[in-house]
Amino acid sequence: MTVAAIILSATPDGAVRAVEGRPLVRRLAEAAWSGGGVPVVVVAADPKGVLAEALAGTTATLAEPAPATGGPVGQICRGIDVALGLVAGTDAAIIWPARMAWVDPETLTTLIEAHGAHPSDLLRPAFEGAEGWPALLPIAHLGALRALPADRMPDELLADLVTSGVPARAVEVGDPGVTHDIGTAREDLPRYDGPPEPASGQTYEWGALAGETADEPAAAGPMIVPWQDPSG
Repeated sequence: MTVAAIILSATPDGAVRAVEGRPLVRRLAEAAWSGGGVPVVVVAADPKGVLAEALAGTTATLAEPAPATGGPVGQICRGIDVALGLVAGTDAAIIWPARMAWVDPETLTTLIEAHGAHPSDLLRPAFEGAEGWPALLPIAHLGALRALPADRMPDELLADLVTSGVPARAVEVGDPGVTHDIGTAREDLPRYDGPPEPASGQTYEWGALAGETADEPAAAGPMIVPWQDPSG
């Protein structure tokens, strides 16, 4: 079972803002890999090369975004298409807006394991009953996603999929990061409880990332996938 992680940032500046001493996009890429996302694809413009520098040494692939006229759905599909090009057997994608900076790696692990039990379902993590992000979309529903209008925002897109008949379920994860974005300081987050029933044998400290590399010298930059018009 291969589940990609698609990290989406609207602006380069937002993607590289410092979060606890490291660029946000690097933090997210490492969390995605640590939680089991393979491949990890970051969809964001990078005209000055700052994202590529921030992602150097990670497993992430940096994808140039689709034209803005495609709206949020175009950017999500762009990330999924790149992931499928990297790993043809990818059967689901975790859609992760970059503003959700505090999501714990164990939350991704929980979603991936829930996907194994419910392979056809659109999954959303929940904290104290409130649904949040990132969401897991089975690739089988990619066609339904592509058909949605460009003016729909991410939450609306998921609601539209459910209305169209895509089965969905919420997965309680005990992680306040799924409902509190970067606008909430980490010290102001509600208490992290973790999944009611651990989804894997390995647990993480709040916000800890496996394979930390913050103090290591930067390695080669990430793979960069330029935009190509699929219509030819």
